[in-house]
Amino acid sequence: MNRSAVLDNHNEVLPLAGAVAVEPPSTLELTILMPCLNEARTLGRCVAKARAFLAASGVEGEVLVADNGSIDGSQALAVELGARVVPVPERGYGAALRAGIAAARGRFVVMGDSDDSYDFSALAPFVEQLRAGHDLVVGNRFRGGIADGAMPPLHRYLGNPVLSFLGRRLFGGPLRDFHCGLRGFRRDAVLALHLVTPGMEFASEMIVKALQARLRVTEVPVTLSKDGRGRPPHLNTWRDGWRHLRYLMLYAPRWLFLYPGLAIFGFGLLQLALANAVRPGQIAWPVGIHTQLFAAAAMVLGYQTMLFAVGAVLARHFARLDTPHPRERWALQMAAGPTLPLWGGASALAGMALCAALMLQWGRAGFGALDPEVAMRQIIPGVALVLIGSQSLVASIFFAALRSAFDSSRPAATAAQRSR
Repeated sequence: MNRSAVLDNHNEVLPLAGAVAVEPPSTLELTILMPCLNEARTLGRCVAKARAFLAASGVEGEVLVADNGSIDGSQALAVELGARVVPVPERGYGAALRAGIAAARGRFVVMGDSDDSYDFSALAPFVEQLRAGHDLVVGNRFRGGIADGAMPPLHRYLGNPVLSFLGRRLFGGPLRDFHCGLRGFRRDAVLALHLVTPGMEFASEMIVKALQARLRVTEVPVTLSKDGRGRPPHLNTWRDGWRHLRYLMLYAPRWLFLYPGLAIFGFGLLQLALANAVRPGQIAWPVGIHTQLFAAAAMVLGYQTMLFAVGAVLARHFARLDTPHPRERWALQMAAGPTLPLWGGASALAGMALCAALMLQWGRAGFGALDPEVAMRQIIPGVALVLIGSQSLVASIFFAALRSAFDSSRPAATAAQRSR
């Protein structure tokens, strides 16, 4: 059989615009999945090791290569060595893996880079943990060993430890290597997460959504070897590091916006209340009108930051990226109900009342000079309330527009869906 016939037999082109076609269930236990972009130099060794593992372990499985548009013959090489190849037109690490997971025929999937940095002949710990009932098993390179030159010092001592620490702090779980590329999972469990990111942040999305969905997650030691590419890796340290960090923060708006905003707002409110309750010189603390001005600014800034938290939750929810955390559902209720505009209107009216009262006092004084200490103690809280109220009203309109924008970008709902 000639090479083109082999490719026609084995390759499957998946429609990747919008939803990814999902392979129906089969009797295979394991799919070993490798994303590939011009990896002819190392792909052969990876496929050979994976097939050797299947043969030695007796696991009924397949080797699947999700090819991202290679032009170096990687596809033909994979087929010659007994792998199945799925062409993926959409570029990106995440796009290739999403298509590969959808096309996998195994009940379990173990994915890993095709640059020969991971040992596909040593997958037994992953299979054991998956058979034991875990939904996601992630490799830990720091426990298993990192060969000299396999990981840049910046990644080894700063990038990975910091991002992994943030991941544990923000989302919990036992993982100490958030970004290991060798991981195994139950295919149906990961498909149910509806992963969408096309780039390197796919690795973070998988873990974050798995933890939020309360899947059973564990890790096993793995070794990391120096890749055999002989060329620079596809990973860009700063660009992809920022994309991972940005993704983690998107899924942690409470820590990024809500808690800092609440702290700033609370400090400003406390300072403003204290400044209006006592006079300068009564306590050993600055309570003059200048500190009132800074306190009012802190209240406005903190409140605006809290509104950003609501916006982040809504954007994620309207884009159907996940189900909001129970501690974030208040944001949906606030944005959907009358609370925000009513609170905004009441605050703005209260602020305008304070300003109007001062204006009347000024008029009764013939619009002459007022005591600045007395006047500013009244006008500063008034202006702050007007700003906070206005922000609330504008935010409620913006959140409604945000929802409309997402709804209008989707296909029209069926009558049954609209009636729900």
